[in-house]
Amino acid sequence: MDKYTVLLVDDEEEVIQVIMKKIDWEGLGFSVIGYANNGVRALEMVEEAQPDVVMTDIKMPYMDGMELAGHIRADFPATKILLFTGFDEFEYAKEAVHLEVEEYILKPVNSLELTEVFTKLKKKLDQEISEKRNAESLRKYYLDSLPLLQANFYSTLIEGRIPENQLEQYLQDYQIELPGPFFCCLVIHTSSSGIPEGMNPMLLSASVEKQAKERLEEKWRAKSFSYLANTILLAQLSEESEISELTDECDRFCRYVHRIIGGNVTVGIGQVCQNISELAQSYISAREAVSYRALYGTSRAINIREIAPHEKSTPGLGHESERSRLLKAIRLNTPTEIKSAVRDYLSSISFKEKSLQQHHIDLMELLSELCRFAANNDLTIEEFSGDMGRLYGRLLDMEPNTLEEWLCSICVSLHENLLNVRNKSTRSFVENAKDYVENHYSNEEVSLDTVCEALGVSNSYFSTIFKKETGKSFIGYLTDYRMERASRLLLETNEKSYIIGKKVGYTDPNYFSYVFKRKFGVSPSKYRTEHNQREE
Repeated sequence: MDKYTVLLVDDEEEVIQVIMKKIDWEGLGFSVIGYANNGVRALEMVEEAQPDVVMTDIKMPYMDGMELAGHIRADFPATKILLFTGFDEFEYAKEAVHLEVEEYILKPVNSLELTEVFTKLKKKLDQEISEKRNAESLRKYYLDSLPLLQANFYSTLIEGRIPENQLEQYLQDYQIELPGPFFCCLVIHTSSSGIPEGMNPMLLSASVEKQAKERLEEKWRAKSFSYLANTILLAQLSEESEISELTDECDRFCRYVHRIIGGNVTVGIGQVCQNISELAQSYISAREAVSYRALYGTSRAINIREIAPHEKSTPGLGHESERSRLLKAIRLNTPTEIKSAVRDYLSSISFKEKSLQQHHIDLMELLSELCRFAANNDLTIEEFSGDMGRLYGRLLDMEPNTLEEWLCSICVSLHENLLNVRNKSTRSFVENAKDYVENHYSNEEVSLDTVCEALGVSNSYFSTIFKKETGKSFIGYLTDYRMERASRLLLETNEKSYIIGKKVGYTDPNYFSYVFKRKFGVSPSKYRTEHNQREE
């Protein structure tokens, strides 16, 4: 493999030069990518280059070797750390062990000893790389085995042998996505009688399975597998009403197979469910539907709901699921899809047996749900800001077409307002962070952790959004802000540099001078002198 990379850290450059010259780095399998003269700069270089090894002195300005080792261990655990120092103190050694430091080397550095250290370290790194590669081999084997594992999971699922509280873990382990929100099991049965002349029964079944995958799998986001000599498809539906379209498509599939291949195929369509664990019941009903081929014939699709309908539910009750789907459409779908969801919702609450009282209840529940949705999402809708009693009275007088137009208008308006709130939220999020810097930059304790705690967000999410909106990391933005404030104070006041450093959040005057020089190329005092001379 390529050479392992090493970063050297010591505030005495001559020490670093001696180490670089004393060791045959290339012969040992290492390459020195650079050096830093303090822990702060070293940490920046580690973040940029992520070296395999960091060899650092302990006693350094701004950030000592122990603190540097702590940061590296927390953020870059794969990086190996070597500590060397002229101070043979037990407490240092004890803490080095706590930080899982590879070696603790005393100055002056002996080339023979250092060669032995890096020789052992090379073997250890090689071993870790080998283990990782073995892990990759295992991962490849696992991925190759996934189809079989997934098929076994599906079989166990329809047998009803997977506890509901373990479903999510199985889906995650086997990399299976079943978002639904509705599910239906299909049993595709190929008759053993009437097989075309010269056709092997096994080849016929294999051909039917192949055709089913090609014609049904993609559209219905179906998971297919073989089980008890049948092909099973676990179809996913966006709406429960799609079951009719699925039944028609399966019926066309059966006739297609009979015409093209000559086989007699029956597709049993089970009951629709909303929970993955209920697919076991859907499978039972699909298998029952297939058994009805004795009455209805083969080469067709048989939907259990059509041949054995359930008892009619009480009209007008339990529209929570329809309202939930409508609110979901407002959140996620396009205006066209929202209008379609509105029509589906109104259709679900419309039936001949419905009383005027039930109609009033449905409208009251709908209006309450929409108002709650707006309030929970901080949305301001003009229709909801006036007299709610008057609005409710208007709805009661609306004819069906007018009601549909009003509801479409309100739902699309909610959707558009929600998009605006999301966009404003991202912008205000960054502005709040900038305000936080403006109000707290003088506090040396300000960090990524403190601003995230103040805003109530995670570090990773905050860092991603802030960098995307500003083009800088938060620490980079904070440093630039502090330096700009410091430069103004240097030119506008006669205060000493260390006082200005404290005012912009740096209690260590040497470190303030170091950061300032890195930003402007000169020390604070020289910056003030140069600018004052220009003005004169």
